[in-house]
Amino acid sequence: MYTYANLLNEEQSKTVKEIFEKAINSKTYSVEVEGLNPEEMPVTITMEEFMRRMKEMAQTGGGAMSFYGSLPDAYKVAINGNHPMVDKILKSECEEEKTKLAKQSFDLALLAQGLLTGKELTAFVKRSVEML
Repeated sequence: MYTYANLLNEEQSKTVKEIFEKAINSKTYSVEVEGLNPEEMPVTITMEEFMRRMKEMAQTGGGAMSFYGSLPDAYKVAINGNHPMVDKILKSECEEEKTKLAKQSFDLALLAQGLLTGKELTAFVKRSVEML
C-alpha cells in the first residue's frame, strides 16, 4: 500500500484519533491516523499479521501455539487522514455529529471485513436510514 503525505497536521491527527477512540470505545482496536489515497476507504480494519497467523495455527492444532487461540482478537484501525470524510468530521461543529460520523465510518469498515454482526449491525442499519 502506497503511503501519501498526510494532509492533517499533528494536532488534527490527534483530534481525529481521539474522536474515533471515543466512537469505537473498545480496547480491541488500536487507532492510527495515516496518510492514504483520498479515494480509498476512510477507515480500514486489519488484524496484525503475526496474531492472525498464530491464531490460524492454533485452530489447526498447532501444539505449542495453541495458547494463541485463547488470546483476544486485536485489530488495527487505520484512519485515512486524507479522506474527505475525515475533513467533514473535523469541520463539524457538533460533538455528537463528529462521533456519529466516526462511528458510521468505523462500522462501514467492520461491515467490509464481515465483523459487523448482531445488535451492532442492526444499530448500523438504523443509523444509516436516519442519516438518509
